[in-house]
Amino acid sequence: MHGLWLPGEESLVLRHHLAQEFGLELDWFRYFGASESMSDVVARLAAFVRALDAPEVHLVGHSLGGLVIYRLLERFPELPPGRVVFLGVPCVASRAAQSAASFAPLAQLMGPTVAEELLTPQERRWPGARALGVIAGNQPIGLGQLLAHFDEDNDGTVAVSETRLPGATDHVVLPVSHLGMLVSAQVARETGHFLTQGRFAGAL
Repeated sequence: MHGLWLPGEESLVLRHHLAQEFGLELDWFRYFGASESMSDVVARLAAFVRALDAPEVHLVGHSLGGLVIYRLLERFPELPPGRVVFLGVPCVASRAAQSAASFAPLAQLMGPTVAEELLTPQERRWPGARALGVIAGNQPIGLGQLLAHFDEDNDGTVAVSETRLPGATDHVVLPVSHLGMLVSAQVARETGHFLTQGRFAGAL
């Protein structure tokens, strides 16, 4: 699941690693966060997952895509079992999004999904039915660094503290930026290790 304003093709490197190194079969789902409501996105995604007709479905979400997965499993807990990995997902807040929303041109581009999920602090908690691994970055390269004026470790868009979700199985911080994590071999290895083993390799 891709992030806001991204088409999904940017995860090609990540998908290649997961397929080649871990033997996973990959599918990607496209949504339009700037024009669709979260409810509509989640309904389409649930239909997509069911159509895979697989006994086990792992889910990987980058940035806003992780929150789509969160809402999907909240609304449709009966979907096939599997593990979940979040990549740079602002689980509890997004100071960068909140700052961007104060600029009218950017606010108009954000759309209803961002308004629902990122512009007010959220008290989310992972339900624990599926194992969740969270990967955060601490290489501060990105526009969000200018908007949010972070005074803590961040990936240039999301602060490490914003990625911590109560109830998650595992959490790891890697030297990558928000977009850089999509082309990082280390992120791909940790993602694949969690999906197949239930823990990050660095945690063992």
